[in-house]
Amino acid sequence: MPSPQEILLAEPRGFCAGVDRAIEIVERAIAKFGAPIYVRHEIVHNTYVVNELKSKGAVFIEDLADVPPGSTLVFSAHGVSKAVQLEAQQRGFDVFDATCPLVSKVHVEVAKLAKEGYEFIMIGHKGHPEVEGTMGQLTSGIHLVEDVEDVARVQPGQTDRLAVVTQTTLSVDDAAEIAAAVRARFPKVREPKQQDICYATQNRQDAIKIMSPQVDLVIVVGSPTSSNSNRLRELAQRLGTESYMVDSADELKPEWFEGKSRIGLTAGASAPEVLVHEVIDRVKALGAVSVRKMDGIEETIKFPLPKGLKLDDIPPPGHIS
Repeated sequence: MPSPQEILLAEPRGFCAGVDRAIEIVERAIAKFGAPIYVRHEIVHNTYVVNELKSKGAVFIEDLADVPPGSTLVFSAHGVSKAVQLEAQQRGFDVFDATCPLVSKVHVEVAKLAKEGYEFIMIGHKGHPEVEGTMGQLTSGIHLVEDVEDVARVQPGQTDRLAVVTQTTLSVDDAAEIAAAVRARFPKVREPKQQDICYATQNRQDAIKIMSPQVDLVIVVGSPTSSNSNRLRELAQRLGTESYMVDSADELKPEWFEGKSRIGLTAGASAPEVLVHEVIDRVKALGAVSVRKMDGIEETIKFPLPKGLKLDDIPPPGHIS
């Protein structure tokens, strides 16, 4: 069977500003305060990143009871509920919040509108830490819908003041379809001025839409827990291109490439570029002779670090890229 000839690299791909910032917060906290630094939940949903940070002295926990008194604690990029914030405060931890600012923006909106008497419909995936964090901004009055069928069943306490919010890493198309169903059932629903789905999720999905028709196979680098990476694989598949998601180059199967001459390659927003290069090397070993980068949006967004980690006396960490 013919082997792959060309790799087409999606642009943009890989780390977003929120992931960059979250990793840097953990690395700088370790540099400043020494190991161990405790992190509630995986800082970002990527196995390689989590293992690298573990090797530097990060300890990942789910339950704050597992954190010794007086420790430094980092909240993951996905955000946490008010209850977790309060518990951390009561336990006296020194806390650095690595919540992505675009997730924090949704939290702020929920708190502001709740004061005005709004209830919420949240579009998202049950059990995802970002959804738990956003819904946990309130004790009641926020209702999760995962699909159009859920919209028909949801029963808010009142409909005069109803607002919709969205998990930031969803499929743009799925979220639009669910939002349309919410509008159809609750015509007075208030929508965010800017959509909640983040720029990086949108840009990576847009790149897949351009790339998929040009290739015979799409490989997405990302971990199984990564929502935005899963959405990229699903989107390519939905567009009619065979597609697989891999956590590392070791998971590539030679039979996927049989009879496929052009391979599309992208990475979710929490997947480091080092893994992309390993996949390129593996596909080259299977026969690919050229790598071509797509034209695409250049992302220049940077988010500031929390106070207390910006000090010039901290040497720049050996950053994961």
